[in-house]
Amino acid sequence: MQRRKFSRGFKVEAVRLIKERGVSVAQAARDLDVQENVLRKWVRELASDPCQAFPGHGQIKPEQLEIEKPWQEVANLKAERDIPTMAVAYFANDVA
Repeated sequence: MQRRKFSRGFKVEAVRLIKERGVSVAQAARDLDVQENVLRKWVRELASDPCQAFPGHGQIKPEQLEIEKPWQEVANLKAERDIPTMAVAYFANDVA
């Protein structure tokens, strides 16, 4: 079974259904054919940071980007360190 993807607009409207119209999470979950725990998570995300909630596929929040930045730098430094070693090994095998 393939994982379902929901647009940001769908998620916002689902949360609005619960918050503004007073529909229970259980009823909204049945109506929208979504798990209750997923709806509860959407409500929490939108309440904690309305502007950055539901960033979308392939997009990350700015604070997550700050966390990943040092890891990317380490990977780049390791690659720079290993390239000369790989080049020497390549040319050593090519000459023989």
